[in-house]
Amino acid sequence: MAEIGLWNIAREQPDRIAVVDPSGAEVSYGELAGAADGFGRGLQDLGLKAGDCVVAMLPNGAELVEVFFAAMECGLYIVPINWHLTGPEVAYIVEDSAAKAFIGHEKFAEAATVAAAGLPESARFAVGNIPGFRPLSALVVPGGAPEDRTQGAPMVYTSGTTGRPKGVKRPLTGADPYDVPLASSGFFGGFGIKPFDDNVHICGSPLYHTAVLNFVTISIQLGHTAVIMGKFDAEEMLRLIDKYKVTHSHMVPTQFTRLLALPKEVRDKYDMSSLRTMIHGAAPCPNEVKHAMLDWWGPVVVEYYAATEGGGATIFADEWLKKPGSVGKAWSYSVIKILDEQGNELPPNEPGLVYMQMGGSSFSYHNSEEKTRESRVGDLFTVGDIGYLDEDGYLFLCDRKSDMIISGGVNIYPAEIEGELVMHPAIADIAVFGVPDEEWGEAIKAVVQPAPGVTPSEELTQEIMAFAADRLAKYKLPKVVEYMDELPRDDNGKLYKRKLRDESWAGRAKAI
Repeated sequence: MAEIGLWNIAREQPDRIAVVDPSGAEVSYGELAGAADGFGRGLQDLGLKAGDCVVAMLPNGAELVEVFFAAMECGLYIVPINWHLTGPEVAYIVEDSAAKAFIGHEKFAEAATVAAAGLPESARFAVGNIPGFRPLSALVVPGGAPEDRTQGAPMVYTSGTTGRPKGVKRPLTGADPYDVPLASSGFFGGFGIKPFDDNVHICGSPLYHTAVLNFVTISIQLGHTAVIMGKFDAEEMLRLIDKYKVTHSHMVPTQFTRLLALPKEVRDKYDMSSLRTMIHGAAPCPNEVKHAMLDWWGPVVVEYYAATEGGGATIFADEWLKKPGSVGKAWSYSVIKILDEQGNELPPNEPGLVYMQMGGSSFSYHNSEEKTRESRVGDLFTVGDIGYLDEDGYLFLCDRKSDMIISGGVNIYPAEIEGELVMHPAIADIAVFGVPDEEWGEAIKAVVQPAPGVTPSEELTQEIMAFAADRLAKYKLPKVVEYMDELPRDDNGKLYKRKLRDESWAGRAKAI
């Protein structure tokens, strides 16, 4: 078998297609490796050394992939920026990461200008025109591979749903960047995805997310073609799957819901027979949605649970049908335990904080020893999810600790309520959270995004409540239902529930 790894493949099969850009342009392995080399030499000419940081505020596309591999080749940390953030929010990340270079896109010119203001113009680069920035092409230094090569790493900043975002930073390994880490090939192997094997990955989510970036870059390292969408569009994804004979992807439940919302005659237009492994995670998937996807795509739908910090679990379709609602069993090189607030391990089927450990890997929150310390019990860490392990070791998630509602001393998990109510045909999207209540401490509020063509009304509210009463215990029923034209979600489907909840809690402490 041919060698894996971007630069090895570029040497042996330079014309092999590595990336299909959102524009439709095809980038070969030779072109991708050459671009990474040029950017890497340019960053080194700026004075960046192993362990330094470069920030990239770029949309989905070949440029971000090229800059990523340049950082990987030169021992740099690369911070991909969520381009929904404001200038001051990005400026905080630039300062916190001690970035030595900033690469932006003219689409985000206003935020990029504010964010990179503290860097010299010689270290600011742009795709397109941003006043005060040099063109990205000026970063390229020809001459082949950089002279000093060592493995870099991404440093992705957590979403900051409970405060300032923190960069998840791993120690650099000093490995040869031309070698593919065993953790990468082993991770894909756990899903049954092999090197080469005519594999084609499709990316319909923003590359600033850890898992999305990992799936694209590991696919390339293993000799797969990565088809990158600029933004998610349900029918366009089906068209691209059909056109490029896509074999695998990483998706989120919101995308499943949007695909299922397409008329049957639209879905039936496209051939899905090339699909082998369609992996989903990042958010709870309602059981009915999962069943519908399995009915449509077959047993290729695989679920996993993981965190930017490491560790995780996987469940294949046949297992899930026996354990519906589970996100799987711990990976062979990971450990999952359920602990109470005092750090004691809980018995099967008793909810608590989900703690994980990933063998041979460590991390810290950049510039936040306190957060690093608070997230850990011994060698285990938590990201604040609540769940339980059943008697067979399968993990079931309840919700985020920060989202849990405590009403009358009873723990209520909004994700469960959302998963039931989103199946109502009049509901396109829903957010459930706790609001202050003088008698019970918290009451349940639901904010509904109506389906297209549906008008909010008192009659609709009564219909939704009757639907809920048939599916949920009385204490889980919303006390308040409100409507919004569109809920605040990012392009990966993550719901910014804090934006909805904070107004209700202004001036009051949430008891969690």
